[in-house]
Amino acid sequence: MTTIRIRSSRGNYDALLAPRLLAHAGALVRRAGEFSDVYVISSPRVWRYWGSTLTQGIPGWSDKRKVLFDDSESKKSLATVEVIARQLVRAGADRRAVIVALGGGVVGDVAGFVAATYVRGVRLVHIPTTFVAQVDSCIGGKTGVDLPEGKNLIGAFYPPSQILADPETLATLPQREYRSGLYEVIKYGVIADAALFVYLCRNMPALLRRDPKALAYVIPRCMRIKADVVSRDERESGLRQILNFGHTLGHALESATYYRRFLHGEAIGWGMIAATLLAVAKNRLAERDAAAIIRLVSAVGQRPSLSGIRAARLPKILASDKKSRHGSVRWVLPKRIGRVEWGIELPWKLVAAAFAELPKVAASRTQATKQSA
Repeated sequence: MTTIRIRSSRGNYDALLAPRLLAHAGALVRRAGEFSDVYVISSPRVWRYWGSTLTQGIPGWSDKRKVLFDDSESKKSLATVEVIARQLVRAGADRRAVIVALGGGVVGDVAGFVAATYVRGVRLVHIPTTFVAQVDSCIGGKTGVDLPEGKNLIGAFYPPSQILADPETLATLPQREYRSGLYEVIKYGVIADAALFVYLCRNMPALLRRDPKALAYVIPRCMRIKADVVSRDERESGLRQILNFGHTLGHALESATYYRRFLHGEAIGWGMIAATLLAVAKNRLAERDAAAIIRLVSAVGQRPSLSGIRAARLPKILASDKKSRHGSVRWVLPKRIGRVEWGIELPWKLVAAAFAELPKVAASRTQATKQSA
């Protein structure tokens, strides 16, 4: 079992990672401290696959303590939070309850926000079941929901008391969702780990096959990077901003398409390519490194198109992003593979030009892949 310690102002917590860990999750939750009851927040699909495995270790389990909701991004809203909170009230959840978030990033964000606000805060355990959640969103204490004006604009920093990650849960992911998580893995190679980036370049086919050895290398490596960053900058006042590489434009694309066209990682894939083009345009990144980043992002597979998204809509969305300051957008740009810069302001003309280039860049990479096949 791999144990990764994360430091937090509310107390340190551990992320545990091991195959077949889910079957022991009930016992691990019980060891974390005294509580009244365990309440599981999940989605119908995740529950169908993993609910019984989890609850077999929770003594006295009753289905009245499960709360299921549609985990699509469009349902990540305050209305959903209210529905869940009212179900918890009816089920008898009190201040000594433990909320277990069983699912992907949307479940983790929503359940985390519910845990942070229900009776002013109850204990939270994350059990991430998707690639994105395991390598990224379950660590660091960010919780939140979306508004029509932008992504994650309502939320709280609320770290869990435990993270229990079982890579075997990735086996049930649809291929598109699995591939979506690979974009976040690439992000870690670009922002902090050149050796990971090289590994991804050499082993992307194995990862796309969900090879257990490749996953055993990649998942804990990403988790450790995220743990180190958020332990050093919990509230995103400095270093933690590097985790937003690709997310500035990525979040805007999700919002512009009403969270219906792109999976999160797919939007981030487009965002990483855009940030890479911007870095080259500003002479902050060598063209050789830029080509390597774009090639690796493209190796994950085709993303939904950008057709119909008008560049004129993006400035307002970008300015409302929670990372902007006084309406000024701050970008994270690669300096070289393994290192990025953050807090970069760019003129809109340059951003619009990079956005216009994205379809051409994607088409050229697709053609190059076909020719090399």
